[in-house]
Amino acid sequence: MRDAIHNYCRMGIVLGMAYPECVTNEGSYISSLKKILVDPFFQVVELATLPFASIEEKVTSMIKVAHCDMTFSGHSLLFSQKLNINSLDEGERQKAVLLLKQGIDQAYSWGCEEFQFLSRQYEEGKEEAYLQQLIISTKELCTYAQEKGDMSVCLEVFDHNIDKKSLLGPAPLVRRYAEAVCEEHENFGIMVDCSHIPMIGESIDEAIDPVKGYIRHVHMGNTLISDPNHPSYGDYHPRFGYPGSENDTQYLTAFLQKMKDIGYLEDGGEHMLSFEVKPQGDEDSDLVVANAKRTLLSAWKKVR
Repeated sequence: MRDAIHNYCRMGIVLGMAYPECVTNEGSYISSLKKILVDPFFQVVELATLPFASIEEKVTSMIKVAHCDMTFSGHSLLFSQKLNINSLDEGERQKAVLLLKQGIDQAYSWGCEEFQFLSRQYEEGKEEAYLQQLIISTKELCTYAQEKGDMSVCLEVFDHNIDKKSLLGPAPLVRRYAEAVCEEHENFGIMVDCSHIPMIGESIDEAIDPVKGYIRHVHMGNTLISDPNHPSYGDYHPRFGYPGSENDTQYLTAFLQKMKDIGYLEDGGEHMLSFEVKPQGDEDSDLVVANAKRTLLSAWKKVR
């Protein structure tokens, strides 16, 4: 495309993934956030629970001053408490829902426009039972968010049997789930991530076509699944073109082409398109972010 990618979306980035050093101390978090906020390439910064409560007012103030939008990921809430939002144990399911409701409260207090979460573990052969529990939980979250304002709720599709081993997962299951939730809730949508598609074992068409009407957010990233013994194996989001990995410029071009073909990326569009990339080993965060931006711009040139 000759037109700038920014004419077709709002560009975002997952802060804690790109700058993992931000969790070490308050100063590192603030300096990492500032690097994103002073870069006009980005219009959205994706946050999670802050590692230091003392910086909450500073963080939200910086984002507002920079005229940037923000989203809130509830993934770490479930990970930290080892809770399953689709658990067949009703007590655990309710605890997970309550915890995510607290996350929604936090997101609203910051002024976030979207709250994200993910499905959790399942037992093979019992996928249907877990799916019904997930639908119940999601409807509760959507109702809760809608009662408090206009913030959207978004489930991110993860791998099914490699790393996070989430129920959702494969596109046919995701479609059934999204259909059930969206019958009652307009504030809900799906997030797809091109780093998770190879982990599920689907092609881009197989992953996107069944759910294209429900996509509300898109992540761009990479994965390494060729060597189970590699330290970056699984959901570690290495830079594009990382040795032995799946995604580089050609794959990202095909993914962006698909997003444009289904209308997610459209001239004048405001949908979010975010990087989720992470330094591996002793790699420099700034260089990994530069890699992501450079790869995107190269891929976008090839989109028709």
